[in-house]
Amino acid sequence: MPPVTLALIVANVVGYLLQTTAPALLGPFALWPLDSAAATAGEVGFAPWQLVTYAFLHGSLLHIGFNMLALYMFGSAVERVFGERRYLVYYFVCVVSAAATQLLVASMMNAVYPTIGASGGVFGLLLAYAIYFPNNRVMLLFPPIPLPARVFVLLYAALELYLGVTGTQEGVAHFAHLGGMAGGYAMLRFWRTRSTAFRRR
Repeated sequence: MPPVTLALIVANVVGYLLQTTAPALLGPFALWPLDSAAATAGEVGFAPWQLVTYAFLHGSLLHIGFNMLALYMFGSAVERVFGERRYLVYYFVCVVSAAATQLLVASMMNAVYPTIGASGGVFGLLLAYAIYFPNNRVMLLFPPIPLPARVFVLLYAALELYLGVTGTQEGVAHFAHLGGMAGGYAMLRFWRTRSTAFRRR
């Protein structure tokens, strides 16, 4: 396993173990809406570090299990393409863009609840995997049908948008997932534009 992917998985596992032994960590390190301090009489509120720390906390063993499996499957391949430094930058851009999207959605909906999980970063990695390995087969869980990565990502993004708009699956930050993808796409476009500019010089 590439070193940065391994380090991220270890950090997530450590974060999960810490939160299970000290549940109070969820308060200051989960991602809270910008106006949540006023809504909860100042007990819990937004802090800048939450834009990153929320991604190392998870709601259940199943939650972290799925995220770490996806991080291993897609992150390993993407890290080999990007290299360690660029891969790490890309991952955290996706994490922060997912957080920013969630904050925007929470503000529009006047929602006061914390967000946790590495899914924003994972969805960004999924997008990069589909771009660099578009024809690689990805197996669906339900039903177990293999699909090209690019088709899988398009279908998954459409499903996330549908679930987010309809509110069908409450308790899941669907728009944060899409925000992670959007941040990843913007980062890839930026790198490609800068690379093209350097070549023209």
